[in-house]
Amino acid sequence: MKTNPGRFFEDYTLGEVIQHAVPRTLAEGERALYHALYPARHALYSSDNFAVACGLEGSPMDDLIAFHTVFGKTVPDISLNAVANLGYGDGRWLAPVYPGDTLRSESQVIGLKQNSNGKSGVVYVRTRGINQSGEAVLEYVRWVMVRKNRDTAAPETVIPDLPKTVTPDRLVIPEGLDFTDYDFTLAGEPHRWGDYAIGEQIDHIDGVTVEEAEHMLATRLWQNTAKVHFDATNREDGRRLIYGGHVISLARALSFNGLANAQMIVALNAGAHANPCFAGDTVRAWSEVLDKAETSAPGVGAIRLRLVAVKHGAAPFALRGEDGKYNPSVLLDLDYWALIPT
Repeated sequence: MKTNPGRFFEDYTLGEVIQHAVPRTLAEGERALYHALYPARHALYSSDNFAVACGLEGSPMDDLIAFHTVFGKTVPDISLNAVANLGYGDGRWLAPVYPGDTLRSESQVIGLKQNSNGKSGVVYVRTRGINQSGEAVLEYVRWVMVRKNRDTAAPETVIPDLPKTVTPDRLVIPEGLDFTDYDFTLAGEPHRWGDYAIGEQIDHIDGVTVEEAEHMLATRLWQNTAKVHFDATNREDGRRLIYGGHVISLARALSFNGLANAQMIVALNAGAHANPCFAGDTVRAWSEVLDKAETSAPGVGAIRLRLVAVKHGAAPFALRGEDGKYNPSVLLDLDYWALIPT
């Protein structure tokens, strides 16, 4: 058999390292298409001149371009037969990615847990994105519910002990980054690190209606071949599940209104796709400031944010019900660190 049916839960072994196929060279085309798919407009990722004034060699690719590219490489080996991508944790951006860089991915299986129904299980992997020089540019953990294909004995349950957050001392600040002469007018908003208070909540106001065509374009752009995203016959309801990364990028772009100066994502503390998103849903977003930290880079502070994406009609800042479960309107709950001028 020459075709690849994808891995099922029983095909994973604790500790194994998987080298994912098909490296990808990123160019300005990916940036242009990313900005066409999402209302992304953070200045550092839009202007070479702005980035150079901030001490970088030029405008890097958006952080989530790197994330989607690295993630997409893993899909044929990790989540081709996924029921759902459940969550993320302990993620760090380790170096900027520039046009012309080539990325590949590798993952290590760090946890396994068969579900009580015996028909599926959860696979935990730590994934690294590596550039053409062998330098790691991104690492993160994710866990995925994967179907079983054979009636096999359940493996020993191993659930990795992950830190609840990436501590500020583990944040990697891009070499040369300097916000001392940061241009707030060109960036679009005057708000700096000191203007945000822990516990503050921000309604980003704007919304974007998800279109089937745009979702499919994004799924193909990142070479994400998970069946639930592009094969309408894969679900009993005949609906294609919107790729979770599509919702992440929409919410991040919407957060510009109120967080235009949260320029660079440097860590992913936790993330959950709380409820499914489908074409026709209108996505809105709100943020909460969870923490703040100083950094050693001149003029650069770190801000920890909870970014929540919800369906249209949901009240802002309503995350969970009295039972502790996510409200049905919540699509995404993402906890991340970003760099912002002081």
